[in-house]
Amino acid sequence: MLAPAMVFAQKKQFTIEEAVMQQRTTLAPKRLAQLQWVKGGSDFSYVDKDKLMYGTIKSKSPVVIITLSELNELLKKVTADTMSRIMGVSWDNKDFFKVTTGNKIVLVDVNLKKGIVCDSVTIPDQALVPELNSSGAIAYVLNDNIFVERNHQSKQVTIDGSRELVYGKSVHREEFGIDKGLFWSRNGNALAFYRMDQSMVTDYPIVDFSENPAMDKLIKYPFAGGKSHEVKVGVYDLVTAKVIYLKTGLPKDHYLTNISWSPDGLSIYLAELNRDQNEMNLNQYDAINGDFVKTLFTEKDEKYTEPLHPIEFIPGNAKQFVWQSRRDGWNHLYLYKTDGSLVRQITKGDWEVIDVAGFDVKGVNIYFTSTINSGINRDFCVAKVSTGKVKRLTSGDGVHTCVFNAEGGYFIDNFSSLNTPRIIKLMDLDGKESQTLLTAENPIKEYATGITKMFSIKSKLGEDLYCRMVLPVDFDSTKKYPVIVYLYGGPHVQLVTNTWLAGGDLWYQYMAEKGFIIFSLDNHGSGNRGKAFEQATFRQLGTVEMQDQLSGVDYLKSLTYVDANRIGVHGWSFGGFMTTSLMTRSPGVFKVAVAGGPVIDWNYYEVMYTERYMDSPDQNPEGYKKANLLNYVDQLKGKLMLIHGTSDDVVVWQHSLMYLKQAVSKNVMLDYFVYPGHLHNVLGKDRVHLMGKISQYFLENL
Repeated sequence: MLAPAMVFAQKKQFTIEEAVMQQRTTLAPKRLAQLQWVKGGSDFSYVDKDKLMYGTIKSKSPVVIITLSELNELLKKVTADTMSRIMGVSWDNKDFFKVTTGNKIVLVDVNLKKGIVCDSVTIPDQALVPELNSSGAIAYVLNDNIFVERNHQSKQVTIDGSRELVYGKSVHREEFGIDKGLFWSRNGNALAFYRMDQSMVTDYPIVDFSENPAMDKLIKYPFAGGKSHEVKVGVYDLVTAKVIYLKTGLPKDHYLTNISWSPDGLSIYLAELNRDQNEMNLNQYDAINGDFVKTLFTEKDEKYTEPLHPIEFIPGNAKQFVWQSRRDGWNHLYLYKTDGSLVRQITKGDWEVIDVAGFDVKGVNIYFTSTINSGINRDFCVAKVSTGKVKRLTSGDGVHTCVFNAEGGYFIDNFSSLNTPRIIKLMDLDGKESQTLLTAENPIKEYATGITKMFSIKSKLGEDLYCRMVLPVDFDSTKKYPVIVYLYGGPHVQLVTNTWLAGGDLWYQYMAEKGFIIFSLDNHGSGNRGKAFEQATFRQLGTVEMQDQLSGVDYLKSLTYVDANRIGVHGWSFGGFMTTSLMTRSPGVFKVAVAGGPVIDWNYYEVMYTERYMDSPDQNPEGYKKANLLNYVDQLKGKLMLIHGTSDDVVVWQHSLMYLKQAVSKNVMLDYFVYPGHLHNVLGKDRVHLMGKISQYFLENL
C-alpha cells in the first residue's frame, strides 16, 4: 500500500509558474523550430538552439549552415539589428535565405556567408502587416494608409486613412477566415486590398487606467443588430500607379471574403455573403476596371453558410479551381470550371477536410488534412482530382500536422498522440517514410502526473460526445474526488483531440497533483464534427450545449470515485458564457465556478459572429432573451467568480459589469476579479497570477 505514495514522493510536483509559463517551452516536447522546406527542391532547414541546420532527403545528418553569432556579424556589416535568436527564416532558393530584423529584410548567401541588405524593401519601424511579393516589392500599412516599397522608392497608395477609414488590414472582425488585408497578384504587378469604412459604427470606450487621470480609448465595435462597417476591395496597379475599386454594389454592409486572384492577374474572385449570412455568391470581377463579370454559383442555407477558404486554382489550368463547402453536411472539396459549372465533388463522406495543403506539380492530385480516421485524429490525405479517389498517407491514431512540398515530392509529418510527445518524419507522397528527424522524449517524465483518458459518451440526441479526463496523481478508485469541468463549447473549437496529453494543459496536471479530476467534453456546436452537429445550437446558444454538458455530469456522477457534491466548472469567453449559464440555468449542479471574459448578453456582442449563430435581435427576440444571463442571476447557487480584462475589446468589460450590477440589485453574492489593462486573454507573466487565482478558488471552495 505504501509503494504508490513512495513513487509519488520521488517525483517532482509542478509549480504554478512551471505549469503556466513553461508548458510551451522547457516542459513542451522537443521540436525542430522553423522546420520548413527550401524552395525549389527536397532540401529542408530548421533552427536548433543557436544554429540554422540544413538537410537533404538523401543525407541522414543535417549540417550547420550558420550560427547565431555568425549571422549577427553579417547583420552588423549591413547595419541591420542583431538578433537574440535566429528567427523569421524563409528561403528564396537553396542559395539564399531571408531574415527580417528591425526594419530591414536581409538576404544571406549561404555559400559565401555574405549578407546583402535589401534596401528596396526597408520599411518604417511603425509599419504593420508587411506583405512581400514575388518581385521584391513590399506593401505595408502605416497610419492606416497603404505604402508600397519597390526599387528603392516608396509610394503612398492611399492618403485618407484614419481610425474611421482603415486600409490594408483584416476586416469583418476577422471572421470568415479573414486574417489579412493585403493580397498580391501572382506576378506581383498588382495589389488587392481591403478598405473599411467604420465611421457609422458605434464608438465604444476602453478605459486606459495607466494614465493620470484615466483616459478613454475609443474603438469601433459593431453590436449585434446595429450598424456594421462597410467594406470595399481596391486594386493598386504598380505600373500605372492607379487605384480602382471593385464594383461590389449594394447592400453596403454585406461581407466581402476569401479574396483570390486568377493566375493571369486579370480577375479577382470574392465570396460575397449577405448580412443574414444565409446566402453566398462566388463572384468574379475585372481587376483592371473593377467591373462585375459574373456570379459563378450561389450557396444558400436555411440557417447559415460560412465561406472560410478562397478558391484554389489547379496548377497549369487557369480554367479550373477547387472550392471548399459544407453543402452536403461536411466540409469537402468541389471541382469547378471558371464558367461556374460544377465538374465533380472530389471528396465525400462523414468526415471533414480541415485544411488544403496544395496540389502536386501537375495538378493531378490534391493534398489535405482531414478527420477521415475519427474526429479526434488528423490525417494527411491525397485525392485524385479527376476521380475523387482518396488515400490516407499517414498512419497511427493521433494528430498529424504536415508541411507539404510539391516541388520535391515529400511532406514533413509532425505526429503526436495521447501518449506520444512528438515524432517528426520526412515522407514521400506515397506515404512511405524517408527518414525520422526527431523522436521527442517525455518532457515531464520527472513529474508526478495523473493518467489522461479519452472516450465518448452518448448525447440525449444519441450522438457521440468526445471526452477527456485527467485522473488525480496517485489515483485510488476507492476514494472520492472533486471534479473540475473545463469547457469552451462554442463554434470552431475542439478541446478533445488525440494529441500529447490529449491536448491537455499542464494546469490540468497541476490540479491533478492537488487531488482534482479534470473533465472536458465537446458539446454540440463545437468544431470539426460536421454541419448538423454545429448548427444544432442555431438561434438558441447555450441551450443544447448545456444539455450535453449535463450529460457529462450525469456520466461523472455514475463513477464511484466522483464526489457528486463537489463538481466545479471553468471556462473562458464562450466557455465563460457556458460556465455562467450552467450555474444559473441549471442551478445546484455545480458547487463552484470560475467564468473568464464571459458573454452575458448577446445583444452586446459583435455583428458577424452573433448574427450568424443567433440571427439579429429583431429576428430572434426570444432566443436572445433566453440566452441573456442577466435574467437568471437570482437563480445562482454555489460559488461563482467572474474574471475580466478591463481593456477587453472582444467581449467588452461591460458584460460582466452588467452581471455584477444585477447581482447587487438582486442581493446575490458572487466574487469578482479584474486584470487592469489586459485584453480578452490574460497573457504574459500575469497569466501565472490568473491561473493561481483560479486554482486558489477551487482549492478553497471545492
